[in-house]
Amino acid sequence: MQAENLAMTITDENGRLDKVISSYFEQLSRAQVQQLIKTDNVQVNGKIEKAKYAVVAGDQITVTVPAPTALDVQPQNIPLTIVYEDDDVIVVNKPQGMVVHPAPGHAQDTLVNALLFHSPLSTINGVIRPGIVHRIDKDTSGLLMVAKNDQAHLSLAAQLKAKTSQREYLALVHGNIKEDKGTINAPLARAKNDRKKQAVVAGGKHAVTHFEVLERFNEYTLIKCILETGRTHQIRVHLQYIGHPVAGDPLYGPKKTLKGQGQFLHAALLGFKHPRTGEQMTFTAPVPPIFEKALTNLRKRLDS
Repeated sequence: MQAENLAMTITDENGRLDKVISSYFEQLSRAQVQQLIKTDNVQVNGKIEKAKYAVVAGDQITVTVPAPTALDVQPQNIPLTIVYEDDDVIVVNKPQGMVVHPAPGHAQDTLVNALLFHSPLSTINGVIRPGIVHRIDKDTSGLLMVAKNDQAHLSLAAQLKAKTSQREYLALVHGNIKEDKGTINAPLARAKNDRKKQAVVAGGKHAVTHFEVLERFNEYTLIKCILETGRTHQIRVHLQYIGHPVAGDPLYGPKKTLKGQGQFLHAALLGFKHPRTGEQMTFTAPVPPIFEKALTNLRKRLDS
C-alpha cells in the first residue's frame, strides 16, 4: 500500500488543528492525527504547525498518511474454546492471559493468531485485527463475537454502535456495595500521568456502565455489569471510580487483593442478531475455575 495524501480548505470550521482534521476526515482518530502532526505529516499553508494551532478561514491543510508497516500475522495452532460457529460468525470463550490481537511487542500467541489458523476472517480491520469486532482485556476472560466475512463484520459493528447487542460481565469487587443496582455515568480518557491507564476525565468520551449486585461477602461483592458503551478498561475504571475496584486488578486495584491471574472480570453473556438471518442469539459462559474457586472460598468464609 502507498502513502495517502489528504487535503482540505478551512471554510467555516474552527478550533484546534487536530480536532478539525479528525472531524473532517472520519477515518482518522484524533490520536492518529496528533501522531501525524508530531511526525511532521501535517502542513498548514505549507508550514508545520502544532496540534493546538487554531485554524482560520482559508487555511490550506495537507495530511500525509504513511503507508502502514506490514505486520506478518501468522496463523498458529492454539486451542480455542468455540461456543458457536457458522459460515458468518464465531463466538469464542477467551481465556485469561490471552491478548486479543497482535500489537508491537506481542505479535504471536494472540486470539487472532489462533483464529486465523481455524478459519478465514473478515478484512475490515486490516491485517492486525481481522474478524475482531470488539475486544476484551488480556486478563479478562469470556465471550467475544468474531466476524468471518465483511458483511457479518459490518452488521455486528453496527449493532454495537446502536447499542442493540448485549454484553454482560461478572465482576468480583472490593468492598460491600450498599445499593442493589446502580449506573455509573462518567467520561473516560487516557490518564495524564500514566499512558497505560484510563481515567475519569471531564470532557472525555461518554461512558456508561450499569451494575446489579448478585452476592455480598464481608469484604467483597459479586456484581453483574451491563455495558452501554465500550470504552477501553471501562468497567475497571468505573468501578475504581466509585471506590469498588475489581479484585485482582493489577492496574486499578489495591495491592492487597485476591490472588488470581489478573482481574476477576468475566464476559459472561453475549447477545446479538445474526448478521444473515436476523435471528436473536444469546450465549453464556461460566466463570473460569480460578474465579469459581474464589467465590467458593468467600462463601465458605460467610458460613463459618
